[in-house]
Amino acid sequence: MDAVKQVTCNDDEEFFNPVLIMGAQIFSILVLSHIFQLLLRPVPGPIAQILAGFAIGPSGLSNISRIKEFFFQNFAGDYYESMALYARIAIMFLIGLETDVPYLMRNLRRATIIAGSTFVMCTIFAGTATNFMYQETGAAGNGFFMFLIITVFLANTGSPILIRLTAHLKIDTSDLGRLAVSASLIGDIVAVLILIVVSKPAADKPFGTRVYYGFVALFLLVAVIVINVYLANMLNRRSKNQKYLKNKEVIIILVMVFMVATGVESLGYSCIIACFLIGAMFPRGGKACRTLLGKLQYMVHNFVFPVYFGYTGLKADITFLSDWWSFGLLVIIILLSIGGKISGTLIACHYLKAPLNEGVLLAFLLNLKGHVDLVTLTVGRQNKSVTSDIFYNVMTVAVVLNSLICGPLIAMLVKRERDTLGYRHKALEVQNPEDELRILACVHGPRPVSTMVGLIATSRGSENIPVTAYLMHLIELPDRPKMNVLYHQPEDDDFSDEESYGGNDVIEINDAVDIFTVETGVVIHQVKAVSPFVTMYEDVCDFAEDIRASIILLPFHKHQRIDGKLENGKEGIRSTNQKILRHAQCSIGILVDRGHTAGASSQAAGSESLQHVAALFFGGPDDREAVGFSKRLGTHHHINLTVVRFLPASKEKEPNVGVNVAHKEEDVLMAISDHETEKEVDNAFMMDFYNRYVTSGQVSYIEKQVESGEETTKALREMADLYSLFIVGKGGRGHSPLTTGMSDWEECPELGTVGDLLASSDFDVSGSVLVVQQHRPSNHDDDDKFLS
Repeated sequence: MDAVKQVTCNDDEEFFNPVLIMGAQIFSILVLSHIFQLLLRPVPGPIAQILAGFAIGPSGLSNISRIKEFFFQNFAGDYYESMALYARIAIMFLIGLETDVPYLMRNLRRATIIAGSTFVMCTIFAGTATNFMYQETGAAGNGFFMFLIITVFLANTGSPILIRLTAHLKIDTSDLGRLAVSASLIGDIVAVLILIVVSKPAADKPFGTRVYYGFVALFLLVAVIVINVYLANMLNRRSKNQKYLKNKEVIIILVMVFMVATGVESLGYSCIIACFLIGAMFPRGGKACRTLLGKLQYMVHNFVFPVYFGYTGLKADITFLSDWWSFGLLVIIILLSIGGKISGTLIACHYLKAPLNEGVLLAFLLNLKGHVDLVTLTVGRQNKSVTSDIFYNVMTVAVVLNSLICGPLIAMLVKRERDTLGYRHKALEVQNPEDELRILACVHGPRPVSTMVGLIATSRGSENIPVTAYLMHLIELPDRPKMNVLYHQPEDDDFSDEESYGGNDVIEINDAVDIFTVETGVVIHQVKAVSPFVTMYEDVCDFAEDIRASIILLPFHKHQRIDGKLENGKEGIRSTNQKILRHAQCSIGILVDRGHTAGASSQAAGSESLQHVAALFFGGPDDREAVGFSKRLGTHHHINLTVVRFLPASKEKEPNVGVNVAHKEEDVLMAISDHETEKEVDNAFMMDFYNRYVTSGQVSYIEKQVESGEETTKALREMADLYSLFIVGKGGRGHSPLTTGMSDWEECPELGTVGDLLASSDFDVSGSVLVVQQHRPSNHDDDDKFLS
């Protein structure tokens, strides 16, 4: 009873004070962080939140006696530590859910080399500085524990701060950003293992007891991971015709995670790794993962992160820096941290043959400090293995100042390296089919979803090829509501079944994607954008840049009726496609869905049926891009790809094709030169393609000699029933004799001459059509170029 009184009410004046104090601190941190964000534009969000905590802490406003008496009462410390523990559990579980595990496994060697190199160099630096710090801070106790504490500080990276910072700077989808996050997570694991040595059980309990507790903690971790797998699958099956799980089902999962995490902590081990692994091993895809991400992202990003980072700054106290010597110790520690990370990272980058400028930026990213450092210092102070207030104050302030220094510096380096780190599209025609493919598929309703996901499944080619796929549900925002409800992340949705936007279409799309994920194992990230058709293209283009998409797949504005004819849909869909063709910074594909490629999803799941796909090549950059995309399909074991190249029968007339004799002589010569250059590029591309894929037997190759558009049309009619999917470039061929006269009755210029013919209701073809346009920087210089 006395203990309860001590925690809840020391006297009448302090009744419920912990709640009031934390509420006031949270409010102050949130307000000040927004003020700092407005006043200091270059300062990233996490750094502004740390700075807000720093401002109301002992180094700032709490120097005022009345504020200090209110914010820092003796009995409130346990409440702060408990709040920090629960925040760490939520943060690390969410980080695990958001972690790109396939990327981490593919790049485990690179990330381990970088993390290992920085750890070795920081350990060397810590060894050289430990004796000096031990003497100058007047420490007493075990010097080895001080060495371990300094090693953790120098070598560790605050992964939550790093993840938020890379997202704020929009480099989280770049290779550098993802590699930094992967290396930081590995560093977290090493730091937590050192923390186990520093922690109190390591000092008080026998070795056999510690091993026993370790096995118990491991059993709890494995048990909750296995239970989560079965529970998530069961909830996904039970929640048919629902967008998300019910709140009580979410609470069951979260309570189980929190119980295991606190159980691991009570056994004397940090729950940081456990929470991360529980999140990383949680089944991807399905309503369970989607609901958890939505719920946790909103709560953590908008509430837990600001408070947690603010609490980090709140712990710093620079009032002890009363002389230059104490300040010098602080500077030495910060310089050792920066020097260890730079030297270790540059050594690793030299070994990995990475550019020097990226190595420097990576070093500063990995130099951000965070939760493990503060936990280690807190445990060390409580353990009393090393007793020195000056040492702990120096290290705590160094954690905060290090991030405050590196944050704006990183933002400046990213801005300077924007050309390198920014979104740089790499054409599919030059991409290696074994490289990661990032696809953004857009749908306006559930009708084309099965075909889109089937195309995504087959575009990965071999099962070993990584593919990162996003399915964006585009919903028209009516003119009536006067609100901005654009959102690219599920956390901005309301989770009630009465959502105004999307209706039952969302449920059908979710179910189709979930079934596809279960059958194929390919995870498709779902996003939703609600906006008027007038500005919808901006949402698509911006999101494609954010995820660094290789290609955007768009549905044609017409859909197939029961009788096989194509029926017009909303005109806004067509105008959106046209604007995306002009403004997108990557390749675009418009899919005319006739339903015959929908079986790709089931085929990828194990069916032995074979699909025949034709890639039509007439020449030009768009056709090269179409063949570049199709070669990924050609490596899929259920796709039989045939490349059909159309060549002019009268070769003696070819050099002057497309030249307008009414032009000036120099214009004629330039047109001939450009045509010849394009022709040489086409020949070189097809020669390389032939040698790599046709001679190996992966792809079939046919050449058709035609003299005019009429013969081309005839040849296309002959193969109309042979293939379930036609892939062709939009245009960029100039005035080719192969398509002369084919554009006279063109209905949809955005499909190009050949694509429009294949999509026409008058053209009796049973297969779907994918029209590909390669991104060219000049595309958005002329708003009407898509009509050419």
